[in-house]
Amino acid sequence: MLDIKFIRDNKGLIAAGALKKHIDFDVEALLAADDKRRELLKDVEEKRSQQNAFNSKITGAKDPEERQKYIDAMKILKAALEGEEKKLKDVMKDWQHLMLSVPNIPDISVPEGESDKDNREVRTWGEKPKFSFTPKSHIELMEALDLVDTKKGSEIAGFRGYYLKGDGALLSFALWQFTLELLTGKGFRPMIVPSLLRKEAFLGTGYLPQGEEDLYKTQDETYLAGTGEVAAMGYFMDTVFDKKDLPIKIAAFSPCFRREAGAHGKDTAGIYRLHEFFKLEQVILCEANHETSVIFHEEILANAESLMQSLGLPYRVVANCGGDLGLGQVKKYDIESWRPSLSLYGETHSASYFHDFQSRRLNIKYKDADGKTNFVHSLNNTAVATPRILISLLENNQQEDGTVSIPEPLRKYMGGREYIGK
Repeated sequence: MLDIKFIRDNKGLIAAGALKKHIDFDVEALLAADDKRRELLKDVEEKRSQQNAFNSKITGAKDPEERQKYIDAMKILKAALEGEEKKLKDVMKDWQHLMLSVPNIPDISVPEGESDKDNREVRTWGEKPKFSFTPKSHIELMEALDLVDTKKGSEIAGFRGYYLKGDGALLSFALWQFTLELLTGKGFRPMIVPSLLRKEAFLGTGYLPQGEEDLYKTQDETYLAGTGEVAAMGYFMDTVFDKKDLPIKIAAFSPCFRREAGAHGKDTAGIYRLHEFFKLEQVILCEANHETSVIFHEEILANAESLMQSLGLPYRVVANCGGDLGLGQVKKYDIESWRPSLSLYGETHSASYFHDFQSRRLNIKYKDADGKTNFVHSLNNTAVATPRILISLLENNQQEDGTVSIPEPLRKYMGGREYIGK
């Protein structure tokens, strides 16, 4: 959410930001609703003031006729006030909906474009493996090595269901532990966060109302989160920090759920696009300074790249174009890992910063040295998401005999073994 005064003073910038993000938003409609809201607020406040004045007159009146005259006038005023309050309530509902729909302004460095096809490559890392044989897909490798069962997963859990088994499960545990050690070594505090959350946390982080179609909703009006960011940010709702306590760095672990609405027919084979998975998410709250946000944005990206490099997985970094940004994101990078069986890169990590878009909604602030209160800036990044990362890990490390070499940093969690399958 942006400040309404900022929106009024920069309506052209808001309109340009919406255009760059390819989001249909009418800033003039918001300003018209705000004009009406302010007009009604003024009217309601005046009538409430008049009502208080009549109360004083009624209390102080000695003459019964005079007192009755004030009472009768009060009834007329009360009816008028109730009418204005009802109008204000309706206008506030429209105004709040429009305020929640205002897109954040993308950074000037964000590329132009409509979809992920227009994202701009920033850099690549690692050498793509050269095989003396035709490389197998991750699903072929996993089924041959008995690491996954998607057939039984679909029978029991439905479409895109899966079971990870044996070394498939152990690899996931190894990745979580390795990533957690990497992040805690960089000052992140581990936190296991809930996935089943009330609506407020989704509104606060910007996943509602726009992203509702991709969320699972329960019968008691709670939702299942698709990232630990929602609960981690919600944890600090209505908090006021001292500036000296910033930055706050959280490594949030959680199961995640996504309906994958609009992804019908996409990536139906294997474990790339699933309804249920697990993530370790980097979340940072920092002071309200653009340069500080940019520094931490590069830092959380570097943490994810460090993970990929430690595992020896070739990847590229892309800067997401305007049309591939969410409502609240100022800028986003994706890390895409190399998939030998398809000879293409597939997204495994995303790193975003939001300025105070989320903290305004969630009311997360800090006091600076002068006692002035500001909204914090927020950032988040996928540290590791499983089982998706297994695709690149298995395919890039496959051997001609059908076994898979375990990346060296993970071997201590896998009983010291060097290979899966022997």
